[in-house]
Amino acid sequence: MQYRRLGRSGLQLSAFSFGAWINFGRQVGRSLARDLLALAHDRGVNFFDNAETYNQGAGEELMGDVLADLRFPRDSYCVSSKVYFGAVADPKPTQRGLSRKHVIEACHQALKRLKVDYLDLYFCHRPDPDTPIDETVAAMDLLVRQGKVLYWGTSEWPAEAIEEAHRVAREQHLTAPVVEQPEYNLLHRERVEREYAPLYAKYGMGTTVWSPLASGLLTGKYRDGVPADSRMTQPGYEWLRDELLDEGAARVARAQKLQPLAEELGCSMAQLALAWCLTNRHVSTVLLGASRLAQLEHNLDALAVLPRLDPAMKQRIETAVG
Repeated sequence: MQYRRLGRSGLQLSAFSFGAWINFGRQVGRSLARDLLALAHDRGVNFFDNAETYNQGAGEELMGDVLADLRFPRDSYCVSSKVYFGAVADPKPTQRGLSRKHVIEACHQALKRLKVDYLDLYFCHRPDPDTPIDETVAAMDLLVRQGKVLYWGTSEWPAEAIEEAHRVAREQHLTAPVVEQPEYNLLHRERVEREYAPLYAKYGMGTTVWSPLASGLLTGKYRDGVPADSRMTQPGYEWLRDELLDEGAARVARAQKLQPLAEELGCSMAQLALAWCLTNRHVSTVLLGASRLAQLEHNLDALAVLPRLDPAMKQRIETAVG
């Protein structure tokens, strides 16, 4: 495993990390979750990502149970949560958002579900138009000062909102965000490569990127339609299917152009796409999701492809998908 600093911070995260979105508490039960986390940790993964909204808290409860059962040394791994959407099906106004009340209560709830004394990373899952940014920054600063959170960040915030959070933190002597968690893959690049570009040098922001395989589009699995066992068929995730396949065959065809290059490199399309994400030096870690041990093992092996992606090959890859 390779390790990378989280932006300008001193925290080192594994190049590949493991996330619970969609799978934990839905496709993945306790026994398989235990095996997946054990395999990941054994392969050097030291960051496990979660959120209050993942299966309405069930994702965190399952991960917490498994981490406690596996008894990894607490200083050998990092765990995260995210706050915004709430952990109940129909949240009341005080059960969602980024108000001081919800930020702090959601943190306490996440600590209980994950069975840990502190969160290594705590993300504001989306910007909250109903809460002043200075209130949110102050709430995060309080949690850091109390030792309940070590680092905090944002997820899918516009660059101007992140700039505002840094301004508030600087002027009020509060703890600033150090990380952003955006979507990033060969079909979705604009925000990470352009919009956030000024933030890396100016503030030393790191990124923990999600959906590196565009929810499977970059694996070639949707070449002949949507398989019955795909996450896009899961109840409640129809929006994901509609969002990813809204351009129909065009998006699938773009992804499929990676196949000849993957064959040339002696790897799968998935491994090529994962390794490509790591060629961006502003990517601190790439979040993997898996519902099978073989799938996780295969994706972790993508690290061996990284040295083969020289500038010429990287250009061919990017040209292929347009």
